Amino acid sequence: MYVMYYFLFILLLAALIFCLFFHFKKKKIIAKIKCMDKCRKCSLLEELVTPFGYCYHCSYGFFSSAIDAWQRKTGYTYLYDYMAPRFQMVFDSLHIYFDYDGKTWLIEFWKGQYGINTGAEIGIYHTDHIISAKDYKTTLFAAASDDEMLPCSLLLYNQEGDYVRVSKRHWWLTAFLTGFFSTPSELCLDSRLTFPDSEMLSAFIGGLYQAGYTAKDFEVFGLSLSFTFCEPENEERNLLTLFWCRFSQWKNKLFCRLYLWITRPFTLTEDRILYLYYYLPFAFRKTMRLHRFNKRCHRQKRCMRKHV
Repeated sequence: MYVMYYFLFILLLAALIFCLFFHFKKKKIIAKIKCMDKCRKCSLLEELVTPFGYCYHCSYGFFSSAIDAWQRKTGYTYLYDYMAPRFQMVFDSLHIYFDYDGKTWLIEFWKGQYGINTGAEIGIYHTDHIISAKDYKTTLFAAASDDEMLPCSLLLYNQEGDYVRVSKRHWWLTAFLTGFFSTPSELCLDSRLTFPDSEMLSAFIGGLYQAGYTAKDFEVFGLSLSFTFCEPENEERNLLTLFWCRFSQWKNKLFCRLYLWITRPFTLTEDRILYLYYYLPFAFRKTMRLHRFNKRCHRQKRCMRKHV
C-alpha cells in the first residue's frame, strides 16, 4: 500500500514539475516575441519557412510558394492529388490539358483545406512531348522553367468576402492562410493568366472547353484570360477516398481550433507562427507541410537547430 502511495506521489510531483516547466517556458517565449519588432519577426519567419519552399507576406499575413522551392524538382502527377486526403489536404481541383509548342501542358487549379491552412494554387507543368489523353493521369509532368513561367494572379474568397489575393510571374502560384478552416465547396477561385502569344492562349481556351467551360465562363483581354473556378471537376471518388476526405477534414477542423487555442496569447499570424515554432517545434513543421507531395527537406533540421 505504501509503495502505491509513494508511486502516486512521484507521478504527481513529476506532473507538477512538468507543468511548471512549460508554464515558465511559455511566459519566456511570449516575452521574447513581444520584444521583437515587426521587421525582425518577419525576417525570422522568412528564414524559417524558406527551407519548406515558402515565403511569408508580412503585410498581408499569408504564405505563398517561392520560385526556387524544392517542390519544383518533384513536378506533378495525378497520384499527388489522389494521395492528398491521406495527408490532411482536402481540395477541389481543375485540370486544364492542352498541346502547345510540341508539348502537352497542364495548368491546374486547386482550392481547399491544407491541414490548418485554407489556400489555393495555380500550377504550370508540361511534358517534353505530346501525349494522349489516356496517359494524362499516369504521366509525370515537369514544372515550367524560368522562361516558361506565366504572369498569373489568384483571388480566393468565400461567401463572406475576399480571403486572399496574390499576383506574380510564377510556375506555382499559391496563397495559404493559417488558422482558417473551410470546406472546398464554399470557396471560389478567381484566376487570371497572361500568355506569351495567341497560339498558347487559343490552346488553353481549347483545354477549358474540354473541361466543360463555355465562352461565357471566361473573359479575354489581349493575351490575358480570367475565369472563376467554383465547382469541382465531375470526378467520382471511391468510398476510401471519401472516407479520407471526411476524416481529414474532421482532423483539420480540430487542429485548427487547437492551433488558435494554443497561440491565443497573440492575434497576428507572424506572432502565432513564431510562438508555435518556439513552443511546439514539431507542430510548426507539420503546419508548414502544405504541398500535396510530402517530401522531407534535408535543410529543415539544420534550420530548426539554428534558431533554438
